[in-house]
Amino acid sequence: MSTDGKIRCGWAQSSQLYRDYHDQEWGRPVHGDDALFERMCLEAFQSGLSWITILRKRPAFRAAFDGFAIDRVAEYTDADVERLLNDPGIVRNRSKIESCIGNAKVARKLDQSLDELLWSFAPPPRPRPPTLADVPATTPESIALAKELKRRGFRFVGPTTAYALMQATGMVDDHLADCWVAPRG
Repeated sequence: MSTDGKIRCGWAQSSQLYRDYHDQEWGRPVHGDDALFERMCLEAFQSGLSWITILRKRPAFRAAFDGFAIDRVAEYTDADVERLLNDPGIVRNRSKIESCIGNAKVARKLDQSLDELLWSFAPPPRPRPPTLADVPATTPESIALAKELKRRGFRFVGPTTAYALMQATGMVDDHLADCWVAPRG
């Protein structure tokens, strides 16, 4: 239990930034192509790093990637890649930067909205997990989502990243059973 008397998921205890993200964003349904594209990119940038690193850099990411507007990012050139590689405010990983740009190009050409595609893999609601140990790293749905995204040409969205995306955007509710955050409706 934290100083405000609220019971939170264990991962949200270590910093105010984590608490705010947990309390206000994580696990709440997110819709809209650009909003989901941002989450997809940030989850890919997080791969191999701690989420707190991405949260701290999120304002700089948003500025550097034009608010993650798919149509803008899809038009990025080699000069933009170099600009991003020289931006100390973001994670400067060429593969992740290029995959974000490539993913914008793929998203722009989808025959349906990115929102519809991603949410089509959301499982039916299930009981909240009792402990952190009961939270999976992947699920059949995240494996299927990652496979479909890869088939369509998306990169850096494997089953674990796909599941983190599902958690972050409310496709699944992995707040612990005793967490104060109200279950999604």
